[in-house]
Amino acid sequence: MQSHSLDLPNLDLGEMPNERFLLRIWLLLRSVPRLFLARRFLAEADVIIARNFDLLALAWIARRRQTPLIYECLDIHSLMTGDQLINRIMRSFERFLMRRAQLVWTSSPGFLKHYFEGIQHYGGPSVVIENKLWFGTNEPDRPLITERPAGDGALVVGWVGSIRCQNSFDILCAAAQAMPDNLRVEIHGNIHHHAVADFEVRLKALDNVTYHGPYTYPDGLAEVYGRCDLVWAQDLWQRGANSDWLLPNRIYEASWYGCPSIAVADTQTGQRVQTLGLGPVIPVANENELLKCLRRLDQSKVRAMSEHILQMEDDNFRLTNSDIRDALAPVLER
Repeated sequence: MQSHSLDLPNLDLGEMPNERFLLRIWLLLRSVPRLFLARRFLAEADVIIARNFDLLALAWIARRRQTPLIYECLDIHSLMTGDQLINRIMRSFERFLMRRAQLVWTSSPGFLKHYFEGIQHYGGPSVVIENKLWFGTNEPDRPLITERPAGDGALVVGWVGSIRCQNSFDILCAAAQAMPDNLRVEIHGNIHHHAVADFEVRLKALDNVTYHGPYTYPDGLAEVYGRCDLVWAQDLWQRGANSDWLLPNRIYEASWYGCPSIAVADTQTGQRVQTLGLGPVIPVANENELLKCLRRLDQSKVRAMSEHILQMEDDNFRLTNSDIRDALAPVLER
């Protein structure tokens, strides 16, 4: 995705690579002197929000003692969930820092229940602020009805966002291969090539799987979801942990534009999709169950699901100013 930049003061700490943990640690340590130079600026803040664990460590080092600190956690990294010594050390360090933060923000009740409470035994203040759409002052209207482009009758399943899940790619490609005339898979977003193997090779082998590249956020969302009959909403990248607990922003994006989501029943995503009626839920994450689901659908059934979603309140899918105020209240009211 490509997002619009904000005109805000910025202290550039460098580019953080994916997966290269030793390099990441070195870059973080190298950032500490720069942060001390910025302490006067940070002292003017009413609150400091540290997005993810590594930035929590930097924020704790750099902040003035009286400034409230919020730990915002949008994913639970695999380093935090294993049983090896390095995992236990990382969790211990995180507990140390959480005791020095005034509030934990997290984007899914699954993270609170299964990780912060279940694994870290955290009992401090917390707020769930879901990763819903934020439009600011330029909120687009939701469509009154779903108006998909006229096609050849094939169902179009989109995969949108950060494309980093090998299992999802395998399942979607297998379904596309099994339904060459009745299914198209359209992929939009940024490809994490370290996580999805042979992406270009597999695309060339399947005429009904197309990659459209990155898109502009949020202005490009209407076009992306307008091309899709349904979206594959499920993350399977870290099954048994983060992927089972998260609520992906694509379910809010898709629902804003009346596009049903496909999810897996035994995950937080599947439970939310099923509870709100945001789309079909399959019992097991494999191509056979996805094929069963898709073969039961036609354009009229998809349209009925879309109309149900479009009748739901906007606040199910977007953040409001009051959501932000309520999330900040526990520290600002002190």
